[in-house]
Amino acid sequence: MNVQLQKIVSSQIEAALQMMQECISKCPAAQWEAPVGRYPFWLVAYHALCYVDVYLSNSNESWEPETGPTGLHPKGVEELSEEYPSRRFEQPELLRYIEECRDKLRTAMAAETDASLAGPSGFPRHTFSRAELHIYNLRHLAHHGGQLSAFLRRVGVETAWVKSG
Repeated sequence: MNVQLQKIVSSQIEAALQMMQECISKCPAAQWEAPVGRYPFWLVAYHALCYVDVYLSNSNESWEPETGPTGLHPKGVEELSEEYPSRRFEQPELLRYIEECRDKLRTAMAAETDASLAGPSGFPRHTFSRAELHIYNLRHLAHHGGQLSAFLRRVGVETAWVKSG
């Protein structure tokens, strides 16, 4: 992946994070626990952001979750293997998590080289290249952002398309 393509992927992930931010910030308090599919709104947002964070790491082993009772991942990596996290997350926490993901996006993409991007994803369950992992990450984030945006529109909350740039 050349530098131009890295910039494009970074820009698109950033735009998807902006759209997720809009969904989280516009979600009415009365809808925070409402089901989006089979999970509460907040959990869909949390799940999407967790995987942005994880997949911007070099591997499961290199991911450094914020643990402890007030951390975003109280039980560490174990949070990802459970259907529900060990606690509920509030809007300010998830908005802060978006900022952490943005910072990590800048750092991670700046560290990528042609060799690292052509190499393995770093996640055994994903047998494609690291470059494809970034596209996979974007697709996963956009999928859940779309779910949340569609849900908000159904309850009368408009969300906007975010242009990359």
